[in-house]
Amino acid sequence: MTKRAYKERFYPTAEQAALLAQSFGCARFVWNNTLAYRTEAYQQRGESISHSAAEKRLVTLKAEYPWLCEVSSVILQQTLRDQKAAFDNFFNPKLKARYPRFKRKDARQSIRLTKAAFRYRDGEITMAKTRIPLPIRWSRPLPVEPSSITLSRDRAGRYFISCLCEFTPEALPITPRTVGIDLGLTDLFITSEGAKYANPRHLKRYEAKLAYLQRRLSKKKKGSNNRNKLRRKIARLHVKVADCRRDALHKATRTLVNENQVLCVESLNITGMLKNRRLSKAISDAGWGEFIRQLEYKAAWAGRQLVKVSQWLPSSKLCHGCGHKIEKLPLSQRHWHCERCGLPIDRDINAAKNIQTAGLAGFACGATGAGTAA
Repeated sequence: MTKRAYKERFYPTAEQAALLAQSFGCARFVWNNTLAYRTEAYQQRGESISHSAAEKRLVTLKAEYPWLCEVSSVILQQTLRDQKAAFDNFFNPKLKARYPRFKRKDARQSIRLTKAAFRYRDGEITMAKTRIPLPIRWSRPLPVEPSSITLSRDRAGRYFISCLCEFTPEALPITPRTVGIDLGLTDLFITSEGAKYANPRHLKRYEAKLAYLQRRLSKKKKGSNNRNKLRRKIARLHVKVADCRRDALHKATRTLVNENQVLCVESLNITGMLKNRRLSKAISDAGWGEFIRQLEYKAAWAGRQLVKVSQWLPSSKLCHGCGHKIEKLPLSQRHWHCERCGLPIDRDINAAKNIQTAGLAGFACGATGAGTAA
């Protein structure tokens, strides 16, 4: 058994929207107030505030600010648990997480509810302190009752519910096919079979419109209704770009996982590559990190093997036919002939073939699942 989140959109009534806005605000206040208290305690006194101390302090906060009692206490307690998890991640050297940040009012808002704060009955979910079920537009039925739910509102004003459920993944039929995948910018990815998936460049498609709207926004008076309307319009456009990118990646990764038993990719240092100012926007627009993330969980659920090869493998410079390594290969040179065997080589397809070879060798040596073959 594993856990999976089922995300759906819902359209709250006016009463539900008001309660959600109040809940978002209370959760944000508790998060920011507690984070400021913890930060100040450490900086001024060298004191580390424990989770139990933060929970005791919540009682004092509710007495000082009575409006905190108007929302479910589960929401506020869960906010503190989420902050504890954020600090645990920060202090874990393996995760390299950043210090928890303050939450903004105009950013994405969310609250997490355990079973004590919602009711699931006959396929309907009802929040605590309300009687009317949330009007959810289900795209599929839930397999079991959710153990927790997350309610969120994005910057474009859309409401979503994410239901965490236990489910048993079903492995796909075994296939002898394997594939090497080379990520790029001209083409989003190239396979060892010679297939090239064009890079949709979702952000670039709307870049001119976004720049125009940003210029208009800079001329609006801060705090005015016209500025807020324009800001929401820009947010909706950014959401559209992100949705298009995510949808395209889901379709591409689903096809790759369905068709291949072993998938080999490079373990790229995407964070380091984003420091290159000339390429950072293009890399972010391509969504390499999301592409790998989707491949990882889909392969695990489908009983496939995802093998990551070392990023230091000179996959473009090695001839996939004889293994000869060319000394210099400028980025502008997309085709070349092997000096040893004379094989005509497409740079990207050659890289994908070498990634496949290295990945299968690592897999044979024991790199299973989402392992790494260095």
